[in-house]
This record gives sequence, C-alpha cells and structure tokens, in this order.
Amino acid sequence: MNITTIHTKLSEHKCCVIIPTYNNCKTLKKVIDGVLVYTNDIIIVNDGATDATSEILEDYPNIYKINLPKNKGKGNALRVGFKKALALEYNYAITIDSDGQHFPEDISVFIEALEDEETSNLLLIGSRNMTQAGVPKKSSFGNKFSNFWYWFETGNKLVDTQSGFRLYPIQELKNIRFYTTKFEFEIEVIVKADWRGTLVKNVPIKVHYDEVERVSHFRPFKDFTRISILNTWLVIVALFYIKPRDVLRKIKKKGLKRFFMEDFLGNQDSPRKKALSIALGVFIGLSPFWGFHTLIVIFLAIVLKLNKVIAFTFSNVSLPPFIPLVLYASSKMGQFVLGENYTYSLEMFTENFEALNHIKTYIIGSFSLAIISATTLGILGYLFLSIFEKKNVILKHD
Repeated sequence: MNITTIHTKLSEHKCCVIIPTYNNCKTLKKVIDGVLVYTNDIIIVNDGATDATSEILEDYPNIYKINLPKNKGKGNALRVGFKKALALEYNYAITIDSDGQHFPEDISVFIEALEDEETSNLLLIGSRNMTQAGVPKKSSFGNKFSNFWYWFETGNKLVDTQSGFRLYPIQELKNIRFYTTKFEFEIEVIVKADWRGTLVKNVPIKVHYDEVERVSHFRPFKDFTRISILNTWLVIVALFYIKPRDVLRKIKKKGLKRFFMEDFLGNQDSPRKKALSIALGVFIGLSPFWGFHTLIVIFLAIVLKLNKVIAFTFSNVSLPPFIPLVLYASSKMGQFVLGENYTYSLEMFTENFEALNHIKTYIIGSFSLAIISATTLGILGYLFLSIFEKKNVILKHD
C-alpha cells in the first residue's frame, strides 16, 4: 500500500492519528514528521509537558493541538484525544507513542487489517516482537502478565496487550464508561470493549528501543500496583457478571434446548472433559462456599482447562429456590456420616435457623453430598455423552 493509497484510505474510513506526549522532546518531532507523511489528520495531546514540547508544537500550525495545563497521565490524554476526535466526527483513531519506539509506516498495517475485516467494530493492537534485542526485560514480563489477565477476563488470547500503537473504533467506545487515567487505561479499554462485543485483535508491527533518546514514564511500583488493582476489579466483574451474563444471553437467544444441543452436546470437547466439567460444577454448586460459587467454579475450570460453560451451568444446582433443599440434604447427609440422630425439618433453615447449631454436621454433609453427587453425575454424564458421540459418528458415516 503506497503513501497516496494510505492517505485515501485514512480519509475514507474517517481515521485520525492521536499522539499523546509528555516530556518526549527528543523524539516528538521525528514522530510527528513521520506521521505527516501519511496523514494531516493528527491530534497532539500535550499532557502538561515541562520540556521543549510546546516550542516544538509551534512549528505545526496545521494540526490539532490540545495543551493540558497539568500532567494527568496517558489514559487521560487518550480520553481527551478521543473526545476531540469524536467532536471532529472521526470514526477511528490510531494512537502512536511519542517516544520513537513505533514506526509511522506501520499505519498501513492497521488500514490493511481494517479493510480485510468484515466488521467495522474492530480494535487493533500492534504486536511487538518482545524477544528482539533491546526490549527491556520489565516490558516483556509486564506484557506476559497483562496478556494472561486479559485472557482470564475475556476468554480471548492476545500476544501483546500493552503496545500503545493501536486503532480504536471510537464511535463504538463513546458510550462505555471508563474510570482510569494512567497507563492502566489501555487495559481497561480493551477489556471493556471486548465485553461490549468489539473484535480485539493483534497486528504485527516493528518496534525500536533507543535508550539514549527514549524516555519512559512508566513507574514500576506505582503503575504496576494500579494495574493490579484494575485487574482485580475486572476479574471480579468478569466472574460474577460478564461470564454468567454471556451464558444466560446464549440460553435466551437459542433457547434452552438448542443451547443444550449446540453448546453442551455439540461442543468439540471430549466426553471425558465434559463429564469432568459437570462433576466440577456440581461439586462446587453443592459445596458450602456460599457467595463464591461462580468465582471458584470459573477459576477452577480455567486452571484445570475444563469447559467453563458446562461447569458454570451445573454449578447452578444451588439456585436460590433450591437452597433450603440443598441445606436440608447436606445436614441429613452429615448426620448420617457422623452417626448422629436428631430430627431435622425444613423450618430449621427457613425460619429459626436452628441448624446453625449443627454447623459441623452441615459442612461434613455438604462436602459428602457434593462428592457423591459430582461423582454420580460425572459418571452418568460420561456414559451419556459417549453414547451420544458414537451415534453422531455413525450418523455422519451414513
């Protein structure tokens, strides 16, 4: 794709380039000049720089400049840039760092990827070669750390979640509420965009780290702490809201029968893996970890590489209407295991909560019931799924 074509495509897609900058006077001019080769639709956000940034920007009267009086962080600068781009009626914004690590000619990579995809709701992240010489070890570790949590929170895998060279579908993002203002914003935005249905993908880009000219404003302790706090919150939201929401949406869209046939029986996992997922879901659902069933079952399903949808579905064996029955059955099981003999009634769990006096009996009974039920349903599930799979193979051959 030649320079003229890139100019044309950027204009057709209503795409601008946003350059957030803070005290990068050594590399800023080179970055701006590099981008100007491909487009004049540039928004510079001067995030309260105290070096020669303002003087450099005076040489570019024909591009949009936003001068913030005080440094508030890269996330805030990007959000300010997005707001300006929306006001100028752009559909997309390519962001490029001002520290000189990115190559402006890679703008063509984003445009080509945008042209190739069938959806316009697309967020692209430049994928750097983190194994090449000169890449700081802390950057490589931080990227792997971020990639893992992005996968945990969304279920989708990326090889680079921290690159600042990106294409954002700003029209799709304008109704999402964001809270962060520092480096962690670049994590918050891709996770929330994914949750809203935006296709988030990597595209390969080149990268150059010049330790003489490049100035990094990443503060290892403070910013890593901020990122960790954000990921903790995103994990909680994912486990208690997003993943259950997605399962319920599938059931509502397809209907219970079709969901069962396609997402459960039609899933490509083996009968053994499905059966173990059933057993895990039932075990956690009947265990005494009230309030944490979803968190635990999704976490264990991911760690054990089991089917998250199946495990979550069967963990709902303890839905609110069945809780008194589960408590009653668990306590009766505990009484049997411990050889105790006293009368239980449902009223003990729904009215005066006398069963709390026998908490040891309940806990032992709960785990016993969970183990027996999980084993039984796991075995039955395996037998049923194995027979179903064999019938499908026979039908396909016929």
